[in-house]
Amino acid sequence: MKISVAGYWGAYPEKDGATSCFVLESEGEVMLLDCGSGAVSALPHITPLEDITDVVVSHRHHDHTADLGALVYSRIVAMELENSDESLNFHVPKAEKDFFEVFNKEPFSKVETYEETDQLTCGSVTLSFMKTDHPVPCMAVRLQEEKRSIVYTADTVYSPELAAFSEGADLIIAECSFYKGQDAARYGHMSSTDAGRLAEEADAGELWLTHLPHFGNHNDLIREAEGEYSGYVQLAFRGLSKEYEENTR
Repeated sequence: MKISVAGYWGAYPEKDGATSCFVLESEGEVMLLDCGSGAVSALPHITPLEDITDVVVSHRHHDHTADLGALVYSRIVAMELENSDESLNFHVPKAEKDFFEVFNKEPFSKVETYEETDQLTCGSVTLSFMKTDHPVPCMAVRLQEEKRSIVYTADTVYSPELAAFSEGADLIIAECSFYKGQDAARYGHMSSTDAGRLAEEADAGELWLTHLPHFGNHNDLIREAEGEYSGYVQLAFRGLSKEYEENTR
């Protein structure tokens, strides 16, 4: 299993950047976790657009969904040029199905729903979900392949339940929208210290900070998270990736 960062900004992308989008690869299959603003221009640095078969959407906010329509257009072009014969499968929270129906453009794309109790697969990776505390229905995702696991928090406040969901993860990709001392929970988000606390309580192997703010010094986010977490902390950036071999830990 391999995870790569295509977009990592919160709210809107900075110049030449993208908001939330991650690429999961397993056994030749390619799945996206979210597809925010700027993602379609960032993705070819990681994978050909026509190789993507599935997109798991955590929630409907635009910094996680803005490029879904452009991705559909790319698939229409690819199929008309016979560069692809597979439709895009969008997996969206069941509570938000009506919002995403506009992306149901068969045979080029189709919308399917999932709930917290469901599981999806990508190659040999199993995806499970947990509803987070956010102003709209939102799902954190746990990727499990044999003994290896990655958790993507999507948008959320800190909670003990999220720490339990993330327990023992090799990597947590945690949203980090605010700095130490700022009231992140008021907006349904986490701060640097929240992300560090989450990783520490989950006994995670590594922490990536994503959904980054457009203010302050991002190096302070690392330092503040390290004050709560004894493991390795990394800022997300386009092209950052991690690959895990099966049956190892």
